[in-house]
Amino acid sequence: NQEAEPERQLHTIAQAVVAVLSSWGVEDCAILQPDTAGTLDIQAGAYQPVEQIILSSDEKATAAWVMAHGRTMGLYDNALSPSMSTRFMQSVVVHSTATRRAVGRSLRFIPLKVGEKVVGVLRLRVENDAHALLHEERREEEHAHSDAPTSFFWTFLDQVTALIERARLQRENLRIEVLQRTDALRAALLSSVSHDLRTPLTSIKASASSLLQKDIEWDEEARRGFAKSIESEADRLNRLVGNLLDMSRIEEGALKPDKDEYSLTALIHDVLGRLQTLLEGRVVLTHLPSDDLLLIDLDYLQIDQVLTNIIENAVRYTPARSPIEVSAHVEGEQVGISVADRGPGIPIADLERVFDKFYRVLNGTPLAGYPMGSGLGLAVCKGLVEAHGGRIWAELHEGGGLIVFVVLPLSVTERIVS
Repeated sequence: NQEAEPERQLHTIAQAVVAVLSSWGVEDCAILQPDTAGTLDIQAGAYQPVEQIILSSDEKATAAWVMAHGRTMGLYDNALSPSMSTRFMQSVVVHSTATRRAVGRSLRFIPLKVGEKVVGVLRLRVENDAHALLHEERREEEHAHSDAPTSFFWTFLDQVTALIERARLQRENLRIEVLQRTDALRAALLSSVSHDLRTPLTSIKASASSLLQKDIEWDEEARRGFAKSIESEADRLNRLVGNLLDMSRIEEGALKPDKDEYSLTALIHDVLGRLQTLLEGRVVLTHLPSDDLLLIDLDYLQIDQVLTNIIENAVRYTPARSPIEVSAHVEGEQVGISVADRGPGIPIADLERVFDKFYRVLNGTPLAGYPMGSGLGLAVCKGLVEAHGGRIWAELHEGGGLIVFVVLPLSVTERIVS
């Protein structure tokens, strides 16, 4: 996962600090850096998950002071025992490192500097305070008359700071990339919605206006045609809005299937019956289980929508009289459903991307006079199928066309019976 890489790097760095400085009494390390709001927060720890490292009010105040002033500060408590966790006692006393006071255990907050800029704070838990290398002095004085261990410490700290800053920049680049993707998706959404909503609304408006014209006497057939157009475009508008809402709920993780046992064969027949007007003039071949009582645990409305979206997609991008084939079969503890068409198919490179939001195949112009899709239908299908614990993918049909496969788990009852 690319987004988790900077966090793993910081965790590795924190562990390396403890490993290198353990002989000098360093027992634990945490890295603090400002978040996007400027609040200093723990980004990584050597041994504990970030969410388990809780800073006391004294620690927060000390870390903030170090971040602001660029100087090392310590929290001391002689009573601390080796078994203490990284959460120190609240009744500690803050001392400047200039006192060089020798104590049993302490916390040290050391600024991480790139030049004169403080980019973070290193929080070290130290067993003893005997080594001057953990005390802050001016770098010029430090390098002028320091012993070898102290010089090594500051050199090592410079390297650690460089690695931490690199991880920070990587996080920032990822954040910018996410924002850019979000902006691109928002622009695609606005473009798609404005076009896809306007098209059916225009048709509905035209048909309604025609019916309301007082200077024209429409015969019954014409009136039925206008009414049929209004109904068809209203259904299309409803499906588009439904896809938009479902996509939003899928991304938020709020769309949970309300499962019950349903007959797969009956569900497919219901979908084909409801789409009879759309499928008019086409040969629809079905290969379904003979057992009409084959039950699957599913959310009826959601899987209905999955099949509807797939079949509508097949109709939109295939010649008017070309056949569509709907199949279902049981295989082990799963049931497979497929919808195959005899259209032009799509490039191999697009087989996986057709399930991405707003993705449209470059040469995927509707062949049957239908408007361009919103690029949401198959993305919604993917979200709904995966919410059921299933899989969905596409393959090229031998001899031309496309097959969309859906695999769902059988119900518990069906698995026990079989």
